[in-house]
Amino acid sequence: MKQLMLGNEAFARGLYEAGCGFVSSYPGTPSTEITECAAKYKEIYAEWAPNEKVAMESALGASLAGKRSFCGMKHVGLNVAADPLFTISYTGVNAGMIIAVADDAGMHSSQNEQDSRHYAIASKLPMLEPADSAEALKFAKIAYELSEKHDCPVIMKMCTRIAHSQSPVEISDRVEAPAKPYEKNPQKYIMMPGYAKLKHPVVEARTTALAEYAETTPLNRIEEGEDKSIGIITSSTSYQYVKEVCGNKYPVLKLGMINPLPAKRIKDFAASVGEVIVVEELDDIIEDFCKKNGVACKGKELFGCIGELSQNIVAEKLGFETGKCEKLDESIPARPPVMCAGCPHRGLYYILKKNKVTVIGDIGCYTLGAVAPLNAVDSVVCMGASVSGLHGFNKANPENEGKSVAVIGDSTFMHSGITGLVNIAYNESNSTVIILDNSITGMTGHQQNPTTGFNLKGDPCTKIDLESLCKAVGIKRVRVVDPYNLAECDTVLKEELAATEPSVIISRRPCALLKYVKHNGPIDVNADKCIGCKSCMRIGCPAISIKEGKAVIDATLCTGCGVCKQLCPKDAIGC
Repeated sequence: MKQLMLGNEAFARGLYEAGCGFVSSYPGTPSTEITECAAKYKEIYAEWAPNEKVAMESALGASLAGKRSFCGMKHVGLNVAADPLFTISYTGVNAGMIIAVADDAGMHSSQNEQDSRHYAIASKLPMLEPADSAEALKFAKIAYELSEKHDCPVIMKMCTRIAHSQSPVEISDRVEAPAKPYEKNPQKYIMMPGYAKLKHPVVEARTTALAEYAETTPLNRIEEGEDKSIGIITSSTSYQYVKEVCGNKYPVLKLGMINPLPAKRIKDFAASVGEVIVVEELDDIIEDFCKKNGVACKGKELFGCIGELSQNIVAEKLGFETGKCEKLDESIPARPPVMCAGCPHRGLYYILKKNKVTVIGDIGCYTLGAVAPLNAVDSVVCMGASVSGLHGFNKANPENEGKSVAVIGDSTFMHSGITGLVNIAYNESNSTVIILDNSITGMTGHQQNPTTGFNLKGDPCTKIDLESLCKAVGIKRVRVVDPYNLAECDTVLKEELAATEPSVIISRRPCALLKYVKHNGPIDVNADKCIGCKSCMRIGCPAISIKEGKAVIDATLCTGCGVCKQLCPKDAIGC
């Protein structure tokens, strides 16, 4: 039976049909839906882990116990999980294990544009790269077979366009994978130097075997073309662009196994065409491999290594008329992300800006505090870097104490902010950390986390108490504020910045978009009282605008949070 599925949804279906029994991930766009969809199958145990490192280690543990397992993350999440990744390459697995990584070329929702294929090469693990939903399902099944045959995890590389686009897939029934008994084997699973030295040659031999497999596997296929003056080597979403632009004009070597690459097959393909052009997003992984193996080709000199490709870019560089592909009107205005109306982070950021505080920020909805008109964030690097960065910022120059804070969300704090706070307490840093507790993992689409009291499937579970946790690591001063109450936020912020010891402020108010949150309803503006001073505009709420010199509140957007009312010098709002 055929169904139309997102790439991530089809991937999850492939896990189900292949008999996967354990899933552990940390949400990260564009990978999140794989785990959310997998959790809908009762045969699969699925969870959100505190971070990607924990997810990967948990998936390995399930594999050792004999269950086919999976962990998923976005590209920057693989940085967090890199420590176990490289060593699992040595230990290998028991039951099959798949690691999904979703790249974000174009940085639609990411802080960098790294190419995860480097990780497969560096860790010497096989990587498969589907080009549509049907392949996402099919490749998941093949990945488990490869994992168990070659005793290693297999990396599946997705990208934004494959993860979030729909195409038809053929679904089938689940085939239960027999549980593999765990057998104690210190030489295999204990990576102390004496045993690890014995495993490195095994890894190299496995790489050789996988390279031989790459030469014959249908994962890599040649599609014949009418004009052999040019041959195109490509993969993933780039393959889709090539086919949409070229049709069957040129021969195409479509690579579904991206590591290791098939040297002989590439050489034979190159010998059958006049000129080789490599079409790939971001780095020159395929192009560089071709050149190292004596295959002359063009690639990055045409397409560059920055941003996403598109049908129009491919058409232009290959000499096709761009009119063949629909082109959006370039005059369409940009629509940058903003904090939602009623967002609990807005009031707190307003107070930080008002007090001219240096803000070391973090990854999440609250990153939007960096944009106009708040402009309240000074630095954003990676998950958890706010807390650690503030410590270094203050230790390097004590004059920063009392004038700087770290801002981090509740989910991000559980992900990797805790260790930074331990460092602050242990090394007695006079630093103030603000945890923006909106009771959910917001930016990736409202996933649960250890502080919400619910697990991935929505069942009640242990709820981590942030106040107790902060005190347990050695922070004596822990305050809770309501970010809708500007006066309270201002008072507490000044008191904690004035203190001469570490402190934590928890800004607690649930995300305005959560279904269970009840709002006061929209408020309005008394046009007779409004003097058009635009004080209410300083918080950047999308529900507020100026028309004919007077403030206007959009009743379809306003949640009635009342933050703007506290800014009006004439009491013209909500009166």
